[in-house]
Amino acid sequence: MNIADFTYDLPAELIAQTPIEPRDSSRLLVLHRDDERIEHRHFREIGDYLHAGDLLVANQSRVLPARLLGVKQDSGGRAEILLLAIRNDVGTDYWEALVRPGRRLRAGQHVLFGDGLLTAEVLDRTPSGGRIVHLTAREGSVADAIARVGTVPLPPYIHAPLADSERYQTVYARLPGSAAAPTAGLHFTPELLASLTTRGIGLATVTLHIGLDTFRPIEEANLEEHVMHSEEIELDAEAAEKINATRAAGGRIIAVGTTSVRVLESVAALTAEQRAQGGLADPDALVTPYRGRTSLYLRPGSEFRAVDVMITNFHLPRSTLLVLVSAFAGRELVLRAYEEAVAQRYRFYSFGDAMLIL
Repeated sequence: MNIADFTYDLPAELIAQTPIEPRDSSRLLVLHRDDERIEHRHFREIGDYLHAGDLLVANQSRVLPARLLGVKQDSGGRAEILLLAIRNDVGTDYWEALVRPGRRLRAGQHVLFGDGLLTAEVLDRTPSGGRIVHLTAREGSVADAIARVGTVPLPPYIHAPLADSERYQTVYARLPGSAAAPTAGLHFTPELLASLTTRGIGLATVTLHIGLDTFRPIEEANLEEHVMHSEEIELDAEAAEKINATRAAGGRIIAVGTTSVRVLESVAALTAEQRAQGGLADPDALVTPYRGRTSLYLRPGSEFRAVDVMITNFHLPRSTLLVLVSAFAGRELVLRAYEEAVAQRYRFYSFGDAMLIL
């Protein structure tokens, strides 16, 4: 397929610049895959479409203060590093990052932040266009130093300052590691989650630390030629138990956001492979605990083994996220829903409104 098939016209004024308050007062477009109906509701009413025995699966990754402004050690010139993903596979405190000025920050150079509280050594280039950097702290841990000298990055299409950085975190964010928020979860409040729990709707958390692919569109004309950037994921034993029990009891698995979709489908595919090889202790398990990396690229024609329902925001044209949603619900139906959202003046992107795909 051609990436030009995954675009739409969006007036600039519909790109949300600030979060709405309260979180769950955002609008909710409900898309029914079976009969292609579209309904217009508010997010606080999402429980009307969920059933006792359903399970929400949400990404608990927390956005890092990943934007670091500093100076080059050798010349004192300004430099900026945007941390994208921790690279435990390379070593302790190694990160994949975007650097600026890219051409002038050569391998072996050092950048100082907070008067030397944190130092980054710029290392190799990555295939996706970033750099590997090694961070060291003058005192204490690297994580503490990042928290002291860094700021939370906002997507480039948001130009208004954010008064409260917590507003770019989900209320259940727990594990720092992302360069951007899993935005479908921004609509939940503690009160809404508690209300859903009383109605018999469960919650499981998984982890995907969001990295480079959030920031870059698909540039290849042929959809099949795009290569996904690898990201760190985890689905622990507690989440696996909840997911397997839900499926066994006939409940639905509801992915909160595209990142949760990718965790669920990555692990379900690995589990299916284990089953085929006869390596599962429980042959009926949909997922087994997993911690590692994924480069899963979901596009039209991909198989969805785990996800029954998806909650998602409205995504950028020509993005892997729009392609993923189209793989789940069908390109023509999704683009028709987007046209309807534009006509109804929905708010788009990270601080925008939501879609529930049933």
